[in-house]
Amino acid sequence: MLVLVCHIALGCAVRTVRAEDPVPSTPDETIQEASSNPREAEGFEGVAVYYAKRFQGRRTNSGQIFDHNKLTAAHPSLPHGTKVKVINMANDKSVVVRINDRCRKRGYEIIDLTKKAAQELGFSGKGSAKVKIIPLPEE
Repeated sequence: MLVLVCHIALGCAVRTVRAEDPVPSTPDETIQEASSNPREAEGFEGVAVYYAKRFQGRRTNSGQIFDHNKLTAAHPSLPHGTKVKVINMANDKSVVVRINDRCRKRGYEIIDLTKKAAQELGFSGKGSAKVKIIPLPEE
């Protein structure tokens, strides 16, 4: 009963996927199926920061060379190659970046962006911004 009250009061949702479930027919369903974490599949809010200058030219966790002029990002758990839409909640500016690195896990959701991505979101002078992160379906 307490669990039911929690789900009603907090708007929690649980989805169990079974083998006999139909194949997803919409992109939103495909995103949910592709992610092992349903919260990530629906998008989530967190904090975005951008890499320090000292990382320019170094190898990322995926093996690519880091470049501040590209639209890439680091995330603690999203798979390498995942494209995500990042929306600055203060000004509604958005950018699509590809995850190619890992950042350390913190006590809150976070994404580390390149300087170019931070500039497109309008927070490169501030250091961080509250954002919404939405994983996009594979092409």
